[in-house]
This record gives sequence, structure tokens and C-alpha cells, in this order.
Amino acid sequence: MSSNEDARRITGSMIDPRVIDPRQELVRHDDLSEEELAEIVCVLAAIRGWREAEQRLSFESRTKMRLNETDMKALRYIIAATNADVVVTAGALSEHLRISTASTTKLLDRLEASGHVVRRPHPTDRRAVTVVITPETHSEVRRTMGRQHARRFEVARALTHEEREIVTRFLTDLSATALVIPSPSED
Repeated sequence: MSSNEDARRITGSMIDPRVIDPRQELVRHDDLSEEELAEIVCVLAAIRGWREAEQRLSFESRTKMRLNETDMKALRYIIAATNADVVVTAGALSEHLRISTASTTKLLDRLEASGHVVRRPHPTDRRAVTVVITPETHSEVRRTMGRQHARRFEVARALTHEEREIVTRFLTDLSATALVIPSPSED
């Protein structure tokens, strides 16, 4: 076997508990048939494929627009608020992003300097400013992330009611596994 084939085989097996945990110290799998185990590994491979594709898309979009992840989150929030006719303030953005007001100021300075947003006086509060996305940036985000979201919507739309319930429960339960990182004493 070539080194490329070996690398692909190892990469593909990194989610298979028979390879990564053969003594079943973390993942019990001796009660599963080979078919069940193969199905579970396929699900995990599909999750990994989705995550990698999502990361690539996000990275490419951010790179093209010269943004970091927090910048992109801020722009998505501003677009969503604008679409809902909600005025965006630095404070609301800070709260949404869970960053300090000082970090929000730096973020807005960066976004404004790069032509992604403009600050305007608040319509009713003279002490506050609003944040508005520029038409060019709005168009670019819609063209990349918006189209991608529309494709995801169509995939979800193609599912039956029962399939949506199963996928929702599965993804919710899967997300909950990422919320707790065990301490060394739990190992």
C-alpha cells in the first residue's frame, strides 16, 4: 500500500472504535453486530464530513472577506437584526457575541475600517450609535453564506416530518455531548 492509501485508511478509521478503542475502555461495542457497528461508523463519518465541509466553507468565506470568526458572527447578527427591523447597537452586539464592550469597540473599528459596517447615530438615544452593514458586504454574505443556508434548508425540507424529528433529536443530543469536557479526575 502507498503512504497516501495508508493515510486515507487511518484517517477513515479514526472514528471506528475497533481501531481507536480496541480494548473498549471508552466505547463499549461488543454488544453490536458488525452491521450495526458499520452503520454507526457511517453516521460518525457523515458527521465528520459535514463538519469539515462547514469549516472549509466558513474559512473560505472569512478569508475572502478578510474576517475572523467573531467578525463573521457579528455580520450575520447584524443582517438578521436588520431583516427583523431591529436596530443594532454596540451593546446588543457585545451581548450577542458574549465579548466585552472594549472588544466590541475594536471589532467595530476593524469592520468599519474594512468597509463592512458603518456607525450611525441612534434614532432615539443620542448617547448610542447603531451599526449598519454596508450594501456590498450584505450582498457578499448573502451570496456565500445565504446561498449555502438555502441549500441546507432544501435538504431539511426534503425530509419527512418523522425524519426531521429524528434528525433534530439526534443533533440536539449530539450537541449536548460537546457541552461537557470531563476533568482529569473523571478519566
